[in-house]
Amino acid sequence: MNLLDFIPFRNEMQKAYHGLTDNANHTSEHPVFDELKVRRYSAPMSEVSAFITDKIDRWVGWNLKNEKTAIGGMMIIRAEIFSFALLGTKIDVTFGLSEETDRHGHPITTINAKAETNIDSKGDLGESRRVIKMLLGAMDFEYRKAILKDDEYLFLSLDPKGSTQALQELFDGSKNHNKSGGVRKKSTSIEFKKKSSEKQTIELKPATKTNGTNLNTVSSEATNGSAASKDNGTTPSPSSKPKVTVIKLKKS
Repeated sequence: MNLLDFIPFRNEMQKAYHGLTDNANHTSEHPVFDELKVRRYSAPMSEVSAFITDKIDRWVGWNLKNEKTAIGGMMIIRAEIFSFALLGTKIDVTFGLSEETDRHGHPITTINAKAETNIDSKGDLGESRRVIKMLLGAMDFEYRKAILKDDEYLFLSLDPKGSTQALQELFDGSKNHNKSGGVRKKSTSIEFKKKSSEKQTIELKPATKTNGTNLNTVSSEATNGSAASKDNGTTPSPSSKPKVTVIKLKKS
């Protein structure tokens, strides 16, 4: 027994740590989260794959990217999800289905899944895990009578350990489209340009007045008068100075 199992709330602390530091999740035989357990159903692979593609086509925000058969007979279904919780961030999810025959000749379909959030920061608040849980939970409800537990699978499978290991290696080898494409594109930032503070100013010069008359009107009248005098052939005479009369009072 591991001594770390005695730490109180150890599982809850691990779940919170994964949610804050990881942006990718996948199914396994012994996962940290119970909903990420590898699923096995006593149903044919064609029926299970049709159910997955039908849900992807019906659900809002889910888009089917491709569906193909890989080496070894595994069927790969890839989809793209727009996360409303992450404001439209895309999540790439991949489902791997393989079929084997049990000792009674009935088909057994094993399902693996992995999801990765296209985000630069660490941690997606568990959104990639909830995407896997959403579809696997729908399959658990649809095939609730055909779910195979670990002990039942060990009893019915002809080679449980060998087929499980081979399936896991084959599924791990099939990478998501964004990884095979090379470097992931970084999110572009939106820049808001500030308006220029320079404003066009128009200088307004007020007209100065002298003795109640406007200089502009005086100058205009002067120019009009000079123009008229030129047309008549005469030159304007300079204005004479006003005469001052001095009156002397005689003394009596």
